[in-house]
Amino acid sequence: MSKKEAIEYLRKLTFHKLLNMIKLWLSFYCSKLMSKPTIWGMPTSLTIEPTTACNLGCPECPSGLKIFSRPTGSLKQNTLETTLRGLDKYLTYINFYFQGEPYIHKDFLNLVKLASEKGIFTSTSTNGHFLSEDNARKTVESGLDKLIISLDGTTQDTYESYRINGRLDKVLEGTRNIIKAKKQLNSKSPLVVFQFLVVKPNEHQIDDAKTLAEKEGVDFITFKTAQLYDFKNGNELMPENGVYSRYRKKKDGTYAIKNKLENQCWRMWRGSVVTWDGKIVPCCFDKDATHAMGNVNELSFKEVWLGSQYNAFRKGVLKGRSTIEICQNCSEGTKVWS
Repeated sequence: MSKKEAIEYLRKLTFHKLLNMIKLWLSFYCSKLMSKPTIWGMPTSLTIEPTTACNLGCPECPSGLKIFSRPTGSLKQNTLETTLRGLDKYLTYINFYFQGEPYIHKDFLNLVKLASEKGIFTSTSTNGHFLSEDNARKTVESGLDKLIISLDGTTQDTYESYRINGRLDKVLEGTRNIIKAKKQLNSKSPLVVFQFLVVKPNEHQIDDAKTLAEKEGVDFITFKTAQLYDFKNGNELMPENGVYSRYRKKKDGTYAIKNKLENQCWRMWRGSVVTWDGKIVPCCFDKDATHAMGNVNELSFKEVWLGSQYNAFRKGVLKGRSTIEICQNCSEGTKVWS
C-alpha cells in the first residue's frame, strides 16, 4: 500500500473497525498456534465482482479466454445491499473487481457510490477502455478511492501482445480523462494507478512504463507478476528477469511457485470474495468459485462466515495447504512494487 493510499485508508478507519481487525488478527494467530480454526471477528475486506464479461481476450484470464465453468452475468444492486447489511460497521476495504471488466456493468458506479457512502475504502481495476469523459466524471463523483488501470506495454505492438483486442491509445485517453475530471471537480480521489503485468513480451519496457506513468501524471505505478496456468515446464510468457516472475527454476529444469505454501493464510480470516450472483468464495484464486461457502441470496453473510463449511476450509488450510488446488499457484508474497 502506497503512502497516499494508506492516508486515505486510515481516514476511514473507525475505532470499531480497528477493534474488529485486532480480533481477527488474534483469532488468526490463535488458530495457527492450535492448528484449529477460531474466528472472533467479521471480515475487514471484501472482493466484489461486478461482472464476468470482458471486451478483451488476454491469454491467462478466464474472462478473456471465455473458459468459465460458471455463467456470465452482472451483480444486482440488491445482492450488494444484502451483502453489506450488517457488515458496513466492520468493513474497511472493498475491491470491486474479481473477473471481467467492471465498467461493462451499466450501473457499476452506482454500486461503488453505495459502498463509498458507507465509509468504506473502495477500489477497482480496469483495462481502461471505457473511461470516456462522462464515465471519468461519474467515477470521481462516485467516491471511488483507488482506480487501477492496466498498462501492459508502452507501444501498441507490445501492449496488444497480451491485451488481445486492446488499444493503448484508448487506455491513455481514459487515464487523461480521469485526471482531468479530478482537477475539474477539485477531488483528490480516486488515486490513479498504472499496473504493469510483467511478461516476457513486455519486460523490456519496464523503464519506459515508469517514464510514461510520470508523463501522464498518475499517482504511481506498480509491477505485478503474472499467474501462469501452465508453468511446470516453462511458459512463453514467463519473464527472463526472475525478480518479476512468480516461479523459480529447479535443478531438474522444471519450475515451481516461489511461495513456500506454509499451512496458514491470513486471507481466510481477513475477508472473502462475493461473485456477481452472490456466491461467497474464500479466495480470489478460486476463479471458478469451486469452493463456494454459501450464497448471500440464501443465507446472511454472518451465517456463512461463521459456519461449519467455512471453518472446515480454514482447517484444511491449517492442516495441508499444498493439497488444496487453488492454493497451489498462490502468489502471496511474490508481488513486485515500484
